[in-house]
Amino acid sequence: MVAPIVVNTARGGLVVDEDLIAALRSGQVAAAGLDVFEGEPKLHPEYAALKNTFLLPHIGSATVETRTAMGMLCLDNIDAVLAGRRAPSLVSDPKRGK
Repeated sequence: MVAPIVVNTARGGLVVDEDLIAALRSGQVAAAGLDVFEGEPKLHPEYAALKNTFLLPHIGSATVETRTAMGMLCLDNIDAVLAGRRAPSLVSDPKRGK
């Protein structure tokens, strides 16, 4: 059986660090490439000790196009709020039910 390689560039919470570290140590997972981490910005210290991990500082969105779109989205939100409208990309707080 060939062990898989895990790549996560989406959200840190999609991967449970403890489980992935255990799988990397046991060989159940051959390697991992991570651009995001559970509990970010803190890095689980055991990742640094593993030779079969490739760690990046959350640069998946570091393109001119993406950063420009992010800035424009911020401006759209500011414009809406100042005009008395709801921000178009408002993130709800599940703890507050809003």
